[in-house]
Amino acid sequence: MTTPTLAEEIKSDIRDLESSLRSLEGDARMSDIRDHVEDLETSVNGMDRRIKSLRESGYAFEKDLEEKAVDFAEEWQGIAPNIKVKIEKEARVLGSSLRPLEREITQLAGKTASPATLRPAASKLKARTEALETRVEAAEESIRGEYNQFNSEVQKIKSHLSKLEKMLTRFSEATFELLATEAGIMAVKAVWAKNGKERKDDPEGILYLTDQRLLFEQKEEIATKKVLFVTTEKELVQELRWDIPVASIEEIKATNEGFMNKDDFIQVQLSGDAPFSSVYLHIWQSSDDWKILLKRAKAKEFDATRAIEIDKAVAKKIKDAPTECPSCNGALIEEILRGMDRIRCEYCGTVIRL
Repeated sequence: MTTPTLAEEIKSDIRDLESSLRSLEGDARMSDIRDHVEDLETSVNGMDRRIKSLRESGYAFEKDLEEKAVDFAEEWQGIAPNIKVKIEKEARVLGSSLRPLEREITQLAGKTASPATLRPAASKLKARTEALETRVEAAEESIRGEYNQFNSEVQKIKSHLSKLEKMLTRFSEATFELLATEAGIMAVKAVWAKNGKERKDDPEGILYLTDQRLLFEQKEEIATKKVLFVTTEKELVQELRWDIPVASIEEIKATNEGFMNKDDFIQVQLSGDAPFSSVYLHIWQSSDDWKILLKRAKAKEFDATRAIEIDKAVAKKIKDAPTECPSCNGALIEEILRGMDRIRCEYCGTVIRL
């Protein structure tokens, strides 16, 4: 390997200085933090519209979302002017330090003196450039400190709203229909491990949770034709495989399995009148979060947070529903969900309208 000459080293140093200068030109104007503040402001100002759209699409819960959006907007109005003033002040100070540095680096690049003569000047300019970079970082950190906690809270809500938007999109694409006044809580990509252990041919789809049911809809492309073990044709299989009243849930276990325990699984134990004794699912969200959601749904906690009220006539139908079959006097054991308009007697098959 050839050792670079002094002249080559100086040329390299000057190129590095010019590259650092180009970066500093944007940094000294506080471009990154300006963009970040602008994005934050856009997020805050647009939050009420996102929440309104969620309501229009049927999201019935978390009645305090609208209030949170108002609170965020008011808090931002209080802190934003000071932040913007600080940005402008720091940009002016840093710009005044950058301009002489720009001139001297440009002059150094145009000099034709001997490398030994240029080296001390290059070293000094490098030290000044690094010092200015440190000042820029300190200025940015100071300004971010003014709104870091606020930004953290906004990002949490943004992430939550994104999950809800994706959930509602999945519900809109489902093959099944919700019952009257039934509302979606969450939906996630999932694999139903039918035998309690995930296998390659287990159905993949979407796990849905409403305030009344837990549902799994298979939704995946299945190979219909292969040539020499290579898939050449596929078809989309989309069908509801099962739905279970949340009242049938008895126990939920959340586990992490797979490589480095990165895969989330939930096992839901069910009561005797459910179609299965348990269901086991690999899900693409936190299994601990889903455990909490399922427990809250079973406890009917979401009803207390409703922003869209339950139709009283629909609720009365359930309250007044019979407990015995009018034909055979057998006990009606089917779980009656709000929005159902009929049930079937398990003993004689009579269909009873509600």
